[in-house]
Amino acid sequence: MENSVVKKPRLEWLDALRGFTMILVVANHVAGLGFGEVWSHSSSIPFLILFRMPLFFFVSGFLAYKASQVWNMKNWGTLVGKKLRVQIIPTVVFFFLATAILNKNFWPAVVSNFHLSTKGGYWFTIALLYMFLIYYTFAYLESKLKWKSWIPITLLFIVSMCFYETNYQPKYFSWAIGYKNAKTDLCYFLQDSTFLQVFLYFPFFLYGNIVHRYWEKAQKVMESKWFFPIVVVIVVWATFDALRWHHLRMAWAIIPLTVSRFGLLTITFMYFYHYQAYFTKLSPIGASLQYIGRRTLDIYLIHFIFMPELPSVGAFFKSYPHNFVLDIVLSVVLGLVIIGFSIITSNILRISPFFKKWLFGRNK
Repeated sequence: MENSVVKKPRLEWLDALRGFTMILVVANHVAGLGFGEVWSHSSSIPFLILFRMPLFFFVSGFLAYKASQVWNMKNWGTLVGKKLRVQIIPTVVFFFLATAILNKNFWPAVVSNFHLSTKGGYWFTIALLYMFLIYYTFAYLESKLKWKSWIPITLLFIVSMCFYETNYQPKYFSWAIGYKNAKTDLCYFLQDSTFLQVFLYFPFFLYGNIVHRYWEKAQKVMESKWFFPIVVVIVVWATFDALRWHHLRMAWAIIPLTVSRFGLLTITFMYFYHYQAYFTKLSPIGASLQYIGRRTLDIYLIHFIFMPELPSVGAFFKSYPHNFVLDIVLSVVLGLVIIGFSIITSNILRISPFFKKWLFGRNK
């Protein structure tokens, strides 16, 4: 059978949404890495962290589903091979390059970053690769079932939520946030492999996949009269409780945190869907966001190299913590400048077909 998939016209507003999410990612890195802000002293970081990466994985999961994909071993192997090339080689190259540029002691920094689950910032493509491998294998096995049902993907989502939950149960799991005893070999493995990040974000990938699988029904739900008001009310409560009130503590604190993450990404997704007419190529904002959205891999790989060191800004927000608008504006403006430099660097490298293929996974 043919490996090709019938291509549908790109959803321009979805490209714009991905570009918007990339801006949030870079802005958050500017605040945390560039300004040296920490959770307790920033008015923007805690809020952005709630949904920026979940939204990114949601969009990735949404785009991963292709109804016309033919699943057989040949096509599975082709897809896996492509993902391995696109995700691993660029990540390894820019990981070493950024480590060499940003650290005086190169090899100790490489070793230190390797043993972190975040890999000096270069964890995203690794975790996303794992998610694609899991999903492709699941989709292949699912295609062999004689009956089509929502049950398999729902069971996978439930399992992913169970693993997600372990990250917030330090009483029972050594890799959980807040675990105080000595780390176990399993914990070190999950950190070194970056699989710990898969536990944290795979449910959002599957959530996006499910929304795309049942896109017609999802649109009806989003366009219903009461869905959006109910979501907003629930999300406001959950977000305030997760960031300020802390009414639910210990093991129960995961409930408002999880609800706010799923809710905020849903609201953002619905916003771009509802106002999609404003995010076409005919709109300057839409065209700009779409361009960023189509170059997210390039920007992600390169932007760490241009990250500034401005600890005085972080010290200012520590002294004056309740400046959400100013904090966001400074982070976003500087983030856009960094994105601009990253795109220019990408365009220079893309002059070479070799770099274009092996550093950014593009053949055309």
